[in-house]
Amino acid sequence: MVLESVAFDIETTGFGVDDAVTVVGFAVPMGVRVFVQTSGRSVNGIETRVRERVDEHVVVSVHESEPELLEGVGEFVGRRLCDREVLLVAYNGERWKSGFDLPFLRTRLAQHSLAWPFNDVPYADLLPVISRRFNTTTGSDASGDGSQSDLVGAYETLCGGEYSGLDPFEESKEAVSAFEAGRFDDVVVHNVADVLRTQALGRLAESYCSKSDFNLKSLTPTITDS
Repeated sequence: MVLESVAFDIETTGFGVDDAVTVVGFAVPMGVRVFVQTSGRSVNGIETRVRERVDEHVVVSVHESEPELLEGVGEFVGRRLCDREVLLVAYNGERWKSGFDLPFLRTRLAQHSLAWPFNDVPYADLLPVISRRFNTTTGSDASGDGSQSDLVGAYETLCGGEYSGLDPFEESKEAVSAFEAGRFDDVVVHNVADVLRTQALGRLAESYCSKSDFNLKSLTPTITDS
């Protein structure tokens, strides 16, 4: 059975336990689905403006708060991913002893007393596959100090960098100040670039690596409502 890969990525206001999720994006075969929250600020026309900047089909829903964003993500996951032949993938989303996206989501969902949405969804992290099965070392440094193991570096080294020209930021941390300044379009486009880069690396890995190279895990919690 071949699972349909769905790449995802999140943006946040920082790395602390009290920081919030600002954007969640999923790259699906027909385009990109993005959820953005505005922290109560009124904004219109984000989807139209984002589509003017992105060639892929993008659907954007705007939410006034983080809980509303997380509820929207939960509804999407339940409708689109759960009980389907889908493989959720991320780049350093959650790997053994480390990762960012899934641990961050768990904490924020728990703090808002919202249910974990990824029941019956298998997951694989692309970072171990890319770092172990591809040579991403640049330059002549045989020691490996020039290894491009982060998402942007690995993508540009292995996939040519098409989506990097889409990203409005030189560094991901710029998404924090852009959100604070109300530049939601830029934050969404940055997220779209990241999920498309993740999707491209996933397709590359699927084309050159065996199934056993992907360390699949279940995201179903020990206790569920069902």
